[in-house]
Amino acid sequence: MEAVAKVTHVRIAPRKVRVVIDLIRNKSVGEAIGILKNTPKAASPVVEKLLNSAIANAENNHQMDVEKLYVSEVYADQGPTLKRIQARAQGRAFRINKKTSHITIKLQEKE
Repeated sequence: MEAVAKVTHVRIAPRKVRVVIDLIRNKSVGEAIGILKNTPKAASPVVEKLLNSAIANAENNHQMDVEKLYVSEVYADQGPTLKRIQARAQGRAFRINKKTSHITIKLQEKE
């Protein structure tokens, strides 16, 4: 039995999110929340909110014990890229790619 929470179209590049989610993989939920609160990265509040959502899903939908939960699986996939243009010298235009992420967290109970 596992509890899942997903967030899509987050306006942070996946490689920046992966730096944060690598810190909490296979940790207990209490330890993971502590790590996220003290990590000075832009993705930390987004991942923390998602983790709290996964904990609520486990507690309310699957009747799991919050004290036994740990982060069994967490990953960030690339979402659609927003393509923007920046004006440059001599009438040229440079492409700016604003990347998005789809983040998924799966929680399980320790036996």
